[in-house]
Amino acid sequence: MTARVLVVDDLPANVRVLEARLSAEYFDVITTMSGAEALAICARGECDIVLLDAMMPDMDGFEVCRQLKTNPATVHIPVVMVTALDHPSDRVRGLEAGADDFLTKPVSEIALIARVRSLARLKMMTDELRMRAVTSKEIGVQFPGRETADAGRHGRILVVDDRSSSYERITSVLASEHTVEVESNPNQALIRGAEGNFDLLIVSLTIENFDALRLCSQLRSLDRTRNVPILVITENKDNARMARGLEIGVNDYLMRPIDKNELLARARTQIRKKRYAERLRENVQQSIEMAITDALTGLYNRYYMESHLTALVQQTAARGKSLTLLMLDIDYFKAINDNYGHDAGDDVLRQLASRIRKSIRGIDLACRYGGEEFVIVMPETDMAVATIVAERLRRRIAAEPFTIQQGSRPIEITISIGIATLDGGDDTVAKILKRADQALYRAKRDGRNRVVADAA
Repeated sequence: MTARVLVVDDLPANVRVLEARLSAEYFDVITTMSGAEALAICARGECDIVLLDAMMPDMDGFEVCRQLKTNPATVHIPVVMVTALDHPSDRVRGLEAGADDFLTKPVSEIALIARVRSLARLKMMTDELRMRAVTSKEIGVQFPGRETADAGRHGRILVVDDRSSSYERITSVLASEHTVEVESNPNQALIRGAEGNFDLLIVSLTIENFDALRLCSQLRSLDRTRNVPILVITENKDNARMARGLEIGVNDYLMRPIDKNELLARARTQIRKKRYAERLRENVQQSIEMAITDALTGLYNRYYMESHLTALVQQTAARGKSLTLLMLDIDYFKAINDNYGHDAGDDVLRQLASRIRKSIRGIDLACRYGGEEFVIVMPETDMAVATIVAERLRRRIAAEPFTIQQGSRPIEITISIGIATLDGGDDTVAKILKRADQALYRAKRDGRNRVVADAA
């Protein structure tokens, strides 16, 4: 995973240090010493994350952050304020301006890289949701207008902590703005979190005789808690454990001793971000469900895929990133319809679509291209990785027979897959689809039940 990081600081030495640290971790780095120029870069969509100094002469970082977070075109860009200011009130000021985090100089390299990686993953998912929403609008599907502001209050929060002195203080602070529940038995927290429809989970990393990070990982892996933000409470200077938490999906952290205003500000920030993502998901789901999905399989249809792929190819080429497309076809599908009937064929198509969904990432796009043919679009993926995914999918399909309603025994199914990848800035949707189709044809010609990669 790569991301483009904008470093904003009026001191050249600070810029060079951050640029060197981030470049060493393979992030693309662009820099500016001006708040106004930073706003312009973000408005043009040229960065994924902003590292922003709080104290600058022309426009301070707090104002830059405030303008970014009040502009619908840039509200989704994560902002990390990096500054020598170390008082809790300064952190609160930055968080209230909309910052996603506030790092104090000298910045721990572990904390910096972990935070940037965590926010890059979040930004990738948000970008995909926003792009799908824009695609829906561009092809004529009704899409709700400008998002309303959300103060991040009146949320439902679960606190997982086994020390009464700790959770009572946390609860007393949060209760002024939210509904708060406490789970003091960490072994029950996973079930409680999944069943409670919470807006935020706060987990203490100092629970006695229990690995709280394992709980965070489990919460992140469950469907019902996958998108619920997790804020961990940790001891000061425990940078390595905090960084590990960010790697496994923790959204934010707070060091002890807890400042009550910072706790409130971080809770509001996480709840706002959750509600923003939920609105995007709901808007996309409501606007495209009937118009641009295939009624039989529930996957996107060809019209939506080609419209979405056009925008994705342009963006990918402009950023110099990779994109790979899989085109797959059910082998001998006509024989299934002839021997078992069209209802059986429909059963097979629905089950194949379900297996495809379970085999790809959230940022990948799967569609029914037509008949028994499907397309999977894989952003940020090169040919080597896509080939591994394709082979794994092919083996899974062949290994598990398909059940049909009108039949005494399951049907064995195989698929053939052709792969093509984006080939430079002059490539087009039509060209990449044609190369994938040609690779699929070779897979069919060479015996079926195989993966063939485009040689271009």
